[in-house]
Amino acid sequence: MIKTILTDIEGTTSSINFVHDILFPYAYDRMYDFLAENWDHEQVKKALLEIAKLENLVDYNHEQITTILQDWIKCDHKIKPLKDLQGIIWEEGYKNGDYSSHVYPDAYEMLSLWHSKNIPIYIYSSGSIYAQKLFFGHSEYGNLLALFSGFFDTNIGNKKEPQSYINIANNLNLNPHEIIFLSDVEDEVNSALSIGMKTVWIIREEKAFKEKKNSNSPHQIVNNFQLINL
Repeated sequence: MIKTILTDIEGTTSSINFVHDILFPYAYDRMYDFLAENWDHEQVKKALLEIAKLENLVDYNHEQITTILQDWIKCDHKIKPLKDLQGIIWEEGYKNGDYSSHVYPDAYEMLSLWHSKNIPIYIYSSGSIYAQKLFFGHSEYGNLLALFSGFFDTNIGNKKEPQSYINIANNLNLNPHEIIFLSDVEDEVNSALSIGMKTVWIIREEKAFKEKKNSNSPHQIVNNFQLINL
């Protein structure tokens, strides 16, 4: 029996284009000025030390760090200090009303329905928990944070590693088979399935969905949340 829903964000509840076409460029464009304005901010200083350690820098300056971070953004690197700084920058954009997070209508409908049935819903994303909360706190449907019981990021483990899903199950005090994981990334659902979670592979691109839906996949394959069988 399923007791908890665990879902990815990017490409699953929400369009991958919003993140890549809106959020990433926003952080890229703001990074230089943001660092100049907040160089001595405690959260920024902590991130700078982590970046310097990762890049083996003894001395570093504003221009160097900006270049490193912008390169990481261009390469879509999932690196903690970058994610932390992006989260702070994105908060500015949300609060300024520069954008609202995209959520698919079918995802909003079913997340709301499951919540109304008292099924706990957790988020697992490569973005920081801080950024996840910003995302769902400023959606096109308003503040959706009440729908979720909790959030996980890569501090619990890499999303393509089976151990991460064991860690989440242990954190929730549940057996893996009591959790259903939703994601658009095959390696992620494979990892979750390998430790006993029920899995849903969301394929929103129509051609890819038609190619995969009749395959012998061990996953439930759907192209929208309304088709998910808990």
